[in-house]
Parts: sequence; C-alpha cells; structure tokens
Amino acid sequence: MSLRHWWQIFAACALLVGVAALMLSRQSPLSISHDVPTDSAPSRYVGGTMCSSCHQEQYDLWKKSDHALAMQKADEKSVLGNFQNATFRKDGVTSTFFMRNDRYVVTTDGPDGRLHEYPIAYTFGVDPLQQYLVEFDKGRYQALSIAWDTRPASAGGQRWFHLYPKEKIDHQDILHWTGPLQNWNFMCADCHSTNLKKNYRSPDDRFETSFSDINVSCEACHGPGSRHVEWAKDARAPYASESASKGLVVELKDASQGTWSTASGESIAKRIPPLLQRKETETCARCHSRRAQIQDDYEPGQSVEQAYRVSLLDEGRYHADGQMLDEVYEYGSFLQSKMYQAGITCSNCHDPHTSKLRKTGNALCAQCHVPAVYDSPKHHFHDGRKGSAECVSCHMSGRTYMEVDTRRDHGFRIPRPDLSVKLGTPNACNQCHSDKTPQWAEKAVRARYGATRQSGWHYAEAIHAGRTSRPDAESQLVRTVKDAHLAPIVRATALSLLPRYLGIDSFPTVERSFKDSDPLVRRAAAAALAVLDPRQRSALGLPLLDDPIRTVRLEAVSNLAALSRDTFTARQYSSLETAMGEYRQTQAYNADRAEAHLNLGALDAMSGRVAQAESEYLLAIRQEPRFIPAYINLADLYRQQGQEGKVEEILKKALIQEADDGDVHEAMGLSLVRRSRLHDAIPILKRAWQLRVDRSRYGYTYAVALHEAGLKAEALSVLKQVHERHRADRDVLAALAQYQQEAGDRKGAVNSARKLVELSPSEEGARRLLNALEKQPS
Repeated sequence: MSLRHWWQIFAACALLVGVAALMLSRQSPLSISHDVPTDSAPSRYVGGTMCSSCHQEQYDLWKKSDHALAMQKADEKSVLGNFQNATFRKDGVTSTFFMRNDRYVVTTDGPDGRLHEYPIAYTFGVDPLQQYLVEFDKGRYQALSIAWDTRPASAGGQRWFHLYPKEKIDHQDILHWTGPLQNWNFMCADCHSTNLKKNYRSPDDRFETSFSDINVSCEACHGPGSRHVEWAKDARAPYASESASKGLVVELKDASQGTWSTASGESIAKRIPPLLQRKETETCARCHSRRAQIQDDYEPGQSVEQAYRVSLLDEGRYHADGQMLDEVYEYGSFLQSKMYQAGITCSNCHDPHTSKLRKTGNALCAQCHVPAVYDSPKHHFHDGRKGSAECVSCHMSGRTYMEVDTRRDHGFRIPRPDLSVKLGTPNACNQCHSDKTPQWAEKAVRARYGATRQSGWHYAEAIHAGRTSRPDAESQLVRTVKDAHLAPIVRATALSLLPRYLGIDSFPTVERSFKDSDPLVRRAAAAALAVLDPRQRSALGLPLLDDPIRTVRLEAVSNLAALSRDTFTARQYSSLETAMGEYRQTQAYNADRAEAHLNLGALDAMSGRVAQAESEYLLAIRQEPRFIPAYINLADLYRQQGQEGKVEEILKKALIQEADDGDVHEAMGLSLVRRSRLHDAIPILKRAWQLRVDRSRYGYTYAVALHEAGLKAEALSVLKQVHERHRADRDVLAALAQYQQEAGDRKGAVNSARKLVELSPSEEGARRLLNALEKQPS
C-alpha cells in the first residue's frame, strides 16, 4: 500500500475575497492574542496598530486596502449586503436576509436541510464580492455560499448570488455551506488574518482558533515586530547587536538595491545587479498560491514550501501550457514567466500597502518596456477599442472565478494560437475574437509576425503528452525535465508525470532530479520514489530525509516508510524516524480533515501497526462519510490481513455513499477475483473501466479478467480500446501482443511489439518479445 496524499481540492482563500463564512451561535468570539515580548524570547506579534506610531503614512494607505478589509466584525460599517428582508431562492430553498436588534441575520438551510436563523458574525472580503461568516458550535465558522455582489448596479452588482449557480447543492453535498469545504478555520482563515493559529483540539473535536489581527496587517508580511519595536525605542540596548536589521524578522527588500535601466539600443529594462533573493515573492506566495497548509509556523521570507505544499501545474487546475484553469491565484503562473526569471517581484507592479497597481493601463508595463516599441500599433496591431491595445489583453488573459471575480494570469505569456490548434489550449486572440477559430488566429499571427513567430516546441506539448498517454510522452517529458531554461515548476510538473512512463532511457533524468537546486523539482523526484524498486528507492530517497525543505522531507517519508528496517544504517534509520515524527506532526496539525487520518492510517499500515491503521481509517470515515479513499485504504488493509469478508462489507458501504465511484468498483471486482468469483467480478470490473476510462490499469484488469474467463475475443477488443486511449501503457501493449498472437493475428502482434520497442528501445524484454514474434512463421 502506498502512502497517499489527498490534499484538499481547494486551497485557502486569496486575500481579496474568500470562499468562507462563519456562524454565530451563543459561543464566545474568536480570540485575539498579542504576544508579550521578553528580552530572551524570539520576536513576537504586537498588533498592527503598534506600527502606526512610526509608520503613519504606510498605515493610512494600508487602512483603505483590501488586506485591511479582508475580515471584519459584522456591523453597520462593514456589512455591504442588503439585509432589509431580502430573499434569495435556489434549489428549493428560500433564504432571507434581515435585521434583528441591530444584528444581521440570515434564515437558510442548515446541516439538517431545514431552515434556521443564523446571526452573521463577520464579513469576509469586500471587492468585487462580500461573503458572510457564521459561527457554529465547537469553534467552527462556516461560509455562506450566498454572497453579495459589491459591484455597482450598472455593472450587474448590488445583488445576492450563489457561488455555485449551476450545481444543485443540498445539505448532504460536500459543497454545502455547512460542510468541510466551506470551513473557515481550515480553508480561509490563514490568509485573511494575521498570526492565525488554527488550534484544532482533536480529542474534543473543537477549534480554538486565534489571531493577533483580524485582518491582513503589517506583521502578516513583515513578521512579528516586538524586537523591532524595542529597537525603535532604544537602538543601543538591549538590541544594539541588531542595529543592522533594526530588529526586523525579515528584510523584504533585496540587499543588492538593484535598479532597472534600459541600455542604449535595447527595448526592455534589466535589473542591475541581478536579484539576490526571493523573500518578497515567497512571502506573498503564502496566500497568493494554490496550496495546502501543513503547519502554522511559517516565517515571512522563508521558502513557501516550508509550511505549504504548492500545487504544480496539475491537470484540472492548469491548462497544459500552464495557463490558469481552476482558481489557482497568481504564484504558480508567475513562476513560469520571463518576468520572474528576470528578477521582477510583486512590489514592482503592486504597491504593498495599498495593494493597488503602481500605475494604470500600459504605463505600468512601460516602466520596463519601451513604449515606442511595445505600446504601438506596429507591435499590437489593434486600434485600442474595448481595451484591445492594452498589454494585459494579450499577455495576461483573465478568467472569472466566484461568478464575478475576474483575475488575470500572471504568466505574462505570448499568445500561442498554434497550441490551441494542436492541443486545445486557450489563447488571448480567441478570447476577444470569440467568433473566430483558433486556425484563423494562428494564420493572423503568422501573417503579422512572420511564419516562425512563436511556433516552435513548447512544454505544453510534453505535459499534454503525459496527461493523454501519447506514445512520445516519455521522451517529451524527459526533454522538459532536462531543460534548465524552463521554470522549475514546469520541470517539476513534467517530472510528476514521468513515473507513468518510466523506463531505462528516462531513469537517469529522474535520478539527477533528486539533487536539483529547486525544492519543487526535488519534491516531484521524491514522489517518483513510489515506482522504484526498494534498492533504488533507498539509494535515491534517503538523502532527502535531511533536505532543508519540509515538503521534500515529507514526500520522501511517504515512499520510504515501507522499506525493511535492515535497508537503513543506524544513522539513516534515525533520520527516517525523525522525518516520520515530523510527518505525524503535520497530519496532527490537520487532524480536522479526513485526509490527515487517511495519511496516518497509511503510515501505520506500512509500519505494521494494523490496529492503529484501522482506527485512523474509521475515524476518517466518521469525519467525512463520503470520503471514498478512506474506504478503499481500509479495504486494502483488510485484504492484507486475508479478511475478504470485511473487504466486501466496507466497499458496499462506500457504494452507498458514492454509487458511481470507479475506484470502489475496481476494488470490489478484485476482491471477487481473489475469492474465485471471476464471473461475478467481470461486470463490476467493466463498470470500473466505464467510470474511469482515464485509468488504463482498470481497462487492463478488465481485459485480463475476460481473458481468464475464456472470453478471449472480448478481452482483445477491450485491450484495443484501452490502447487507443493510453498509447504509452507498456503493460497494455505487451498483453495486446500476447492476445493477438493467441488469436492468430501475427501481424497485429508484431505491430504491437514494435510499438512497445519504440516506447522502450533500451529494454531487452520488449526487444526479445519482438524478435520471438518476428521469427514465428506467418
């Protein structure tokens, strides 16, 4: 059993608006904690108002920012929505917003599906929408999915609307506002308040969440300020030794004090000297990225991967070319950009205190890009109507999230309609010219910029090949991982796809990645350990247990814990135990989530702690009855113990929760096969393949079952279908060659074997199979 990371499908909310809300019963309000500094203690949080005494100008700018309004107590100043007996209807539920005794109240469906009155505790966000937080028992705060559109009425705003208008959501749905995916404590709190401590108490199933400032205040970015305050009071004592740093936890400005200048004859400015560190961008990334939080001990300026697991360019979140698809915020896109590589930081474009752009329109880009060259019809070929001549229209395509919030892709990419033609990715040209085809856009680009303009190979081709099991997937992905000019997040994404196709030719590329300078690449390499044999896993993975980046260490643990004790030296085993302890601490931090108990159960199972593993899986199911991975892992635990009766029992319970889950059907079918009930298993395995045609293994298993049952023609037909969808699956091709040979189709068998050799030219087994088939008489 492999240790599986079921990271939350939604990242914590961005700073401008949240996907959360709190519910107010008769509980005590959220606690506000200001640390009291001492001479010997590390710097502590003192609250943003302390900063205003010396930094009044910056503080006044900040007070009007979205950061300052990220979360507020619900009162007449903060609430923007219509609570004058306004109603909103959806899915058969009529919600009413009204006032009672100067309190803001909503009547809507609760966790039991019935209407209840809920006082509003806090507002969440301000532009272009505002959500409302309601307090439940045990310290939980939940987010109403009905939000207020704060845009002007002329722009379609000043109305109540639902964040999921096209989905029917009842009280049993995982997206219901009272469910875990709308829980403020886990989902959004960390990015909307300062010094947020989730403080989940597992024994009581209670949150004691606290913060030092209710909003995103000074110390959220600059770090705890007590030692800086003391330095400001008296620079001679007791912090004279800190005079250079002024007692600050982090200096976000780069020490090189670089400037941007445009050399004679050049059209783009360069930073001189180059940027020395990325502390500012990493600090912003903490919230402006799609990520999962693994601890609450992040210090501004650190690598964001110390406390958060940043999403790669994963399918469903990003298009193959890295353009944003789901709500991924800015960091993942920015990492791909030439701007990032050139040394641009967030504050070059955004004022850090107002959170506004430093300049409007093309003047912002003109700070570095000579207007005579770039802000000209000779460059953009547009007349300026409807924003067509704005830089962002072509280079920062926008997508709308949460129904009204349009955000721009920070990849600063050149439009590639040719990739739209090849791969189906979007492009900025057709975003405006929606009545035209990508082919039209491709021809227009070629006509204006020349036949070779941005038409060469792009990493999108590799990521697309990896996602769709193209025959050239392995070579394309290797090319991407090896290209040092590509952004690390791109190389890491390619590396995360490569294990599906790993062979003799690509293994050296994976091997080198374990020593890559970037933590995202090393993390992806650690994940690739899962497909290696124990000897390789040990040799390559053990050094990562001492990696300086936490997420890399944790990824390594998940693939090394199952190795035999005699695999390790005494020192190595000590490192593994330390890392395993860190892994358990991480899961304990997120013990309010079913995913954490799944991970703990898997770790216990690999460590031979069967009873503890069973307990963790059952706890995950109790916390979230529709969390299917827990059922499947528990069934696998029972399988390992030879308890097939319990396997069937737990999988039947899973099917009650999710009748059309392909993973459950596959597990059930395999259980029946193990109990020699092959004919009962076949229709269930067929259903698994129908539900998850994206999983070649499911089609392969179904075909093998048909073959074993004597239904060889059907088995051959299924394998051909699987191969059509997954042309790079070696097991499918090997089985296809065998079944074609048995059916008397020597030509087809040879053809399949040749494809196998093309995929793995250095693997002797594939070549021996081809040689044997070619020597057979026709």
